[in-house]
Amino acid sequence: MDALITVTMPIFGIMLAGYLAGRFRLLGQDSTAALNGFVYFVALPALFVKAMAEAPFEQIFNGPFLAAWYGGQLGVFALALLLATFVFRDRLGALSMHSIAAIFANTGYMGIPLLMTAFGDAATLPAVIVTVANGAVVMAFLTVILEIDRSSGSLANIAKDVGLGLVKSPLVLSAALGLTLSALQVQLPGPVVTFLDLLGDAAGPCALFAMGLFLVGQSIRRGAVEVCWVSVLKLIAHPLLTWWIASEVLVMPPIYVACAVIMAALPTGSLIFVVGERYGVYVQRAAAIILVSTVASVPTVSFVVQHYVGS
Repeated sequence: MDALITVTMPIFGIMLAGYLAGRFRLLGQDSTAALNGFVYFVALPALFVKAMAEAPFEQIFNGPFLAAWYGGQLGVFALALLLATFVFRDRLGALSMHSIAAIFANTGYMGIPLLMTAFGDAATLPAVIVTVANGAVVMAFLTVILEIDRSSGSLANIAKDVGLGLVKSPLVLSAALGLTLSALQVQLPGPVVTFLDLLGDAAGPCALFAMGLFLVGQSIRRGAVEVCWVSVLKLIAHPLLTWWIASEVLVMPPIYVACAVIMAALPTGSLIFVVGERYGVYVQRAAAIILVSTVASVPTVSFVVQHYVGS
């Protein structure tokens, strides 16, 4: 519990700092968009390049581990999308954001330090694998759906827009570059690593600060039923399904099972808000889900961590 609170409290602190800055009008009207632009086009690509370039290529594709992770995500995504289609009716972009918010965990900002605190160096590789798989692949998938949602015309035009969206996506490009560097076993020079570290480390704080700015004048009560439903999926359904696949269906080392389940139990990550703001889709709901799921995760994640640390 202490470790989780130590990781969680700064998240609220940064969001509060952003909220206060917006409440007292310390920054300009376009500050949220500017900060999100920095995160989306600069900080996150730096983080993706370094994370993937430094991960051992042959170990990135850990079949059973990735099957457990993606199996849990796909199952909960399908459940969320099915219900949202009939209950929370909206455009494809909003429905996809709703469903991705139920599976996109805060693996980088919360997951890695939490696992390192709980299990030490043994958790480093699985934590990095999940963070890369969560950020690069899921964001590429979401980009495709959002590009389809805002495209119009013939099937050929939609395919063209989707292709261009992927090619121009800094998240997809940076992940591909990092994966290529890992495959070629390219050792990044020290100054380059420092450069990427400095930019990448700014991604989480800036995204959280921007979300605090955005929350000024917004009501998290709007769409409360939907926000609570997505939070329940994220904090309960996602880790349960991941646990079942990792423990009952597949065979893998206990540390990998623990890392997969704990990562799945984490609240919704702030990148959902960054992408939503970028495309102008589901922004208020994304911010509310991140806030509510993070608050609610303190007891639920503590229970999961204690189960594996004590076993």
